[in-house]
Amino acid sequence: MSEKKDGPNRREFIEIAGLVGVAGAAGLVAAGCSGGGVGDTYADYQYPDMLETAPDGPVLKAGLIGCGGRGTGAAGQFLSAGPNLEITAMADIFEDRLNGCRNSLRENRNVEVADENCFTGFDCHHQLLETDVDVVLLATPPYFRPSHFEAAVDARKHIFMEKPAGVDPVGIRSVMAAARRAEGAGLTIVTGTQRRHQANYLATFRQITRGVIGQIVSANVYWNGSVPWWRERQRGWTDVEFMLRDWVNWIWGSGDHIVEQHVHNLDVAHWFMGAHPVKAVGFGSRHRRPSGDQFDNFSIDYVFEDGRHMHSMCRQISGCTDNVSEFLMGTEGYTNGIDKLWNHAGELIWEYPYETDEEGNRTNNPRPYFQEHIDLVTSIRQNRAFNEAENTAISTMVAVMGRTSAYTGKEVTWEEMMNSDMKLGPDPLEFGSSDLVRGVVPVPGTV
Repeated sequence: MSEKKDGPNRREFIEIAGLVGVAGAAGLVAAGCSGGGVGDTYADYQYPDMLETAPDGPVLKAGLIGCGGRGTGAAGQFLSAGPNLEITAMADIFEDRLNGCRNSLRENRNVEVADENCFTGFDCHHQLLETDVDVVLLATPPYFRPSHFEAAVDARKHIFMEKPAGVDPVGIRSVMAAARRAEGAGLTIVTGTQRRHQANYLATFRQITRGVIGQIVSANVYWNGSVPWWRERQRGWTDVEFMLRDWVNWIWGSGDHIVEQHVHNLDVAHWFMGAHPVKAVGFGSRHRRPSGDQFDNFSIDYVFEDGRHMHSMCRQISGCTDNVSEFLMGTEGYTNGIDKLWNHAGELIWEYPYETDEEGNRTNNPRPYFQEHIDLVTSIRQNRAFNEAENTAISTMVAVMGRTSAYTGKEVTWEEMMNSDMKLGPDPLEFGSSDLVRGVVPVPGTV
């Protein structure tokens, strides 16, 4: 590989800094390769300013629904987004989770949430939404996302919603419908697909829209790593409580890791390619997973309406080669999606302009987990609503389409997913026994 060409000059750097902003502000409606030039494909994409901190304004009160590790992190990131931001209400199914998060906020943020604004149980989100919060942070296991999102939209709250949008087609379609209602109500919805709020990804995407590597013709996306965590069952836990506390390992709780985790990479492809796949053929298996009923690896061939292909690979098996990345091939070159573009001769033709100190350490590392909250607060205070929920729901449905193909061994289409009555989880949802705890792993070719 040859040395890269001269990097951007100061004027170009300022231009990049001004262009990268809240991705997904107007959604991404694109035609793919057959719909004309590169500029046509991304014509509807908008780039509001990206700020280092949200502007000042009246106090914004947020309520946190889901007080585990991700919820505790999201609460802190919201509080760090700018001035006059408060967490005033909390909700979780489990009292111990709520208390753990509450203590963390008290000790690390000097935030005290009143007893009367702390709620537990399966209906805790409804109780929180009756308080005077302006913003809701949704950080529960993905199973709950559709019902909690719909309730928050109906309560006319601005929303930060973690990915994915759900675990099954019925729930994901309800998020799509609620997202349209939220748009009509002028609500801002930011989702946890944080790469769309990451400066280097955004700058790379801008180069794609300029046609620097031509039309994107194919993609490879990866999330290969280890099992994140699991819980040993404790005495006194019912079947449902055990599965909820161990949710990341159960299909109905997380959607499987292709949905809960790999959705990040699938979303980048949806974003950069300007369209979503319309069918999938894939496979997967379970080798060493310590808990639950999920697969621990997937390999999916996704096909787009215009004939382009994307290979999706994800794995949660310790001791193997890890790879979390995206690769997109264009007619004039290729990109790693995050910060570099090459031509077909292997020459580096563009690189994100990281700044470094005298020791060579990066001083402008993107902080997407904070940036998405800065963008949320900025949008609300500037009265410039944007809504990422439908894009995230589409990417989630793509993941479910691939999962369904791997579980069944059959080709699965987008149309089938959009008409599917698949709904996962215990019915009714209540603490007690459940046959799902038997952990029956799907066997391809048997249905």
